[in-house]
Amino acid sequence: MPDATPSATSDSFAAFDGASTATIDTLGAHIGARVALNGWLYGRRDSKGLAFLVMRDGTGLAQAVVSEANVSPEVWAAAQALTQESALRLAGAVVASERQIGGVEVQVDALAVVSIAGEYPITPKEHGVEFLFNHRHLHLRSRRPWAILRIRNRIVMSIHAYFQEKGFLQLDPPVLTGNAVEGTTTLFELDFYGEPAYLTQSGQLYGEAL
Repeated sequence: MPDATPSATSDSFAAFDGASTATIDTLGAHIGARVALNGWLYGRRDSKGLAFLVMRDGTGLAQAVVSEANVSPEVWAAAQALTQESALRLAGAVVASERQIGGVEVQVDALAVVSIAGEYPITPKEHGVEFLFNHRHLHLRSRRPWAILRIRNRIVMSIHAYFQEKGFLQLDPPVLTGNAVEGTTTLFELDFYGEPAYLTQSGQLYGEAL
C-alpha cells in the first residue's frame, strides 16, 4: 500500500517551473525540450552514479536517467528512495535514444516523490495464474495486460464505428429486470424498493421489443 503521507513539498515542485507537462506517449514530439512527467515507478536499475528509472503514466512507459553528478543531493536522494509503484513527478530534457522504450529518454534534472509505495507483490519474475488473479487489480498495471486491454479497446471501437456508419444504434437493456429469460435456472434476486428484482442474464426480451 502507498504511504499516505506525500514527501513532496511546494519547494520541491518549484524546481519544475518552466517545464511543460507532457504525457509519455507524446515525448517523441518534445525531443530537445524540457518537460515534466507525472506517474509511477514501473522498475529501476542502478549503476555507479546513475539511476535508470522506468516510469509509466497510463499512456506508456519511458526511461528516465538520473545522474548523481548532474543533480542536487536532494534529487539524487529522492531517486534512491523510490520503490516500485511509488508516485513521482520528474522533469528533464527529452533526448532521442533508439534503444529505449519509445525511442526517447528523459535526462532528469528535477524529481519529487509524491508517495512511497510499500512492498509490491508482483515482481519481475514468473508468477502463477492463481497468484495473478488474486492480485488482478495490480496485475493490470503490467505490460502484457496493459497491451491486451488496448488491443481489445481498438477492436471494440472499430466494431462500433462500423455499425454506426451503417446506421445502427447502440442500445443497452436494463441491468435489473422483473422477469426471467427463457432457460434460466438460477436468478440473483434483490429487493428493489419493496419489489423483487433480478440481475438480468440476457437482453433478449428488451432486444425483441427494440
